[in-house]
Amino acid sequence: MNRLRTGLAFGALVAVVAASGQGITAFGAASPPPDKAQGIQAAHSLAVSSAQSLAVSAGQALGIGVGEKLVVKDVIADQDGSTHVRYNRTFNGLRVIGGDLVSHRDKSGNVKSVSWNASHVVAVPSTTPKIGLASAQAAGGRLASSAQRTTSASKGELVVYAGGATPKLAYDVLTEGIRADQTPSKLHTIVDADTGATLESFDEIENGTGNGIFVGTVAIGTTAGYSMRDAVGDYTTDLNGSTSATAAGTTFTDADDIWGNGAVSDRASAGVDAHYGAGKTFDYFKNVLGRNGIWNTGVGARSRVHYGNAYVNAFWDGTQMTYGDGAGNTHPLVELDVAGHEMSHGVTEATAGLVYTGDAGGLNEANSDIFGTSVEWYANNASDTPDYLIGEEININGNGTPLRYMDQPSKDGASKDCWSSTLGSLDPHYSSGPLNHWFYLASEGSGAKVINGVSYNGPTCNASTVTPIGRDAAAKIWYRTLSTYLTSNSNYAAARTGAIKSAKDLYGAASTQCAGIEASFSAIAVPAGAETCGITPPPVGGNLLLNPGFESGAVNWTGSAGPITTDAGRPAHAGSWKMWLGGNGVTATETESQSVTISSTAAAPKLSYWIRTDTAESGTTAYDTMQVQVVSGTTTSTVATYTNVGTSATYSQKTFDLSAYKGKTISVKFLMNEDSSLQTSFVVDDTLVTNG
Repeated sequence: MNRLRTGLAFGALVAVVAASGQGITAFGAASPPPDKAQGIQAAHSLAVSSAQSLAVSAGQALGIGVGEKLVVKDVIADQDGSTHVRYNRTFNGLRVIGGDLVSHRDKSGNVKSVSWNASHVVAVPSTTPKIGLASAQAAGGRLASSAQRTTSASKGELVVYAGGATPKLAYDVLTEGIRADQTPSKLHTIVDADTGATLESFDEIENGTGNGIFVGTVAIGTTAGYSMRDAVGDYTTDLNGSTSATAAGTTFTDADDIWGNGAVSDRASAGVDAHYGAGKTFDYFKNVLGRNGIWNTGVGARSRVHYGNAYVNAFWDGTQMTYGDGAGNTHPLVELDVAGHEMSHGVTEATAGLVYTGDAGGLNEANSDIFGTSVEWYANNASDTPDYLIGEEININGNGTPLRYMDQPSKDGASKDCWSSTLGSLDPHYSSGPLNHWFYLASEGSGAKVINGVSYNGPTCNASTVTPIGRDAAAKIWYRTLSTYLTSNSNYAAARTGAIKSAKDLYGAASTQCAGIEASFSAIAVPAGAETCGITPPPVGGNLLLNPGFESGAVNWTGSAGPITTDAGRPAHAGSWKMWLGGNGVTATETESQSVTISSTAAAPKLSYWIRTDTAESGTTAYDTMQVQVVSGTTTSTVATYTNVGTSATYSQKTFDLSAYKGKTISVKFLMNEDSSLQTSFVVDDTLVTNG
């Protein structure tokens, strides 16, 4: 049987990306010179298209089921050549909502781990709905009406909804219209196609609030003729009173390149704030985080300003985020951190795609607060002093208080400081509180202090004292978490795991940055998971190996793409997954390994696993081999060797003493070499390393 491998092809892709410049993923590195920007954009496009060309083989390596297809959304390449390929999925031609995943590969193209969203499974028993589209559209219309939206006709699409524990055939009903506050609405209602029940709902246009002109006299990017369009394509339009979510508006123009008068009386004044905010957001992501614009394409965004009936708002195009107060205020709604907040929703959509409900909705909102705040600090505008307050200048409450507080979110009267299991039932603007709190604690630490003239006092939920790692490090770690490890339904636990992984990636497991990130998540009451900083031996007596039965796919194992599989050609000892080495019938080398630390006080440490073998070879010559090895430092010891001679198609358990490795970190390695013809299969399952 000729099984799949993608390592060499994907390794070539990695080389193309790495040779084309570091701008794609140079976290915190200086942005490339302007003359390289086009090459970097082309390299990113090539990386995506090349990954898509390998999607079939990648899907087989990841063990996705029959009828499923992978659709590449993005490719992130690290400086060391590692890559992170973000996929969406289809099932029997239907779009899958919640079927996204990220495959993390080393520089040779071998899968190191996979970040799955919700359930790994997306298959449904039937793609024939039991209720009609019209019934689903009516349900969407009723939900829109109950939310006080003036709507146009609903549209619907048959999909697979995999955002929960069990995939379901569903309709994605889109109802467009206008909210009561006159901002646009694009409401998605996910309706079970078998029962008619509403599974989930979210508005594609995420809403915020503001009312004022704040940036003062600033330089903005314009083009000849004088049009409010900058060098990267950020441009700002006047909607002339339209409240349509799709209206283009007219790009602001001017005779002398002097825009607005700083007051509402000149419509261009709001355009200046919007345009300035878009430009600073683009610059922050590119120059600080190495992201080439909102969509990582090098192209700017469109800002749209609406004046109508003594009501003014500005909203951002691309992923259609808006903000406005809806109360008839005659002030433009364009403060800098709010502008950065809204643009950052576009980054969320282009990366993890966090849904706007549950824990994921809170992470989505907090992500925008984190980067809105980061843009404000980056701009360092004299008319808007950087701080950890959201919308502090708009005076939305009429008493000089901000919209949200990052040091102690509960001061707004609705947001939460600490994570709890009931957090996901809140409006995302309030469930965002704990992650905002985390960012402040990681950036500035706990306790009372004054920063830029503002008094803060960040409490902790576990009575701990948090030592800060600095705002720039915290933002870079969070950006990597968003772009590399989170998926559409990620929760706070996944955020903690991803952030610790990101801190390790950027600064090392033993770094103060990693320790600070871990401590800050504990300080907002997110429980500790398997991912920790440093090397902590697992408790004596338990299995030291993670994912020992391979039921999470290639997660936690490092090696070749393909051996960890659900391929039905060979049975698993238990469950559906196993490690199938060999079985190719051509010259091949395959390996899988995982590191563990044996306790210095271990009573009787041991390694065990179940193995079955079969072959098409004959005779007494060993043509194909599989070795089980223990690697300790620079020393490799082989504890067992299996060949095509004396195979057994019945599983048997093998056990070996590891007492020689007490107090050491070792790697358990399975290494297979197959010759040019006639397959031999070595199938391993239910591995175990224990301290005894």
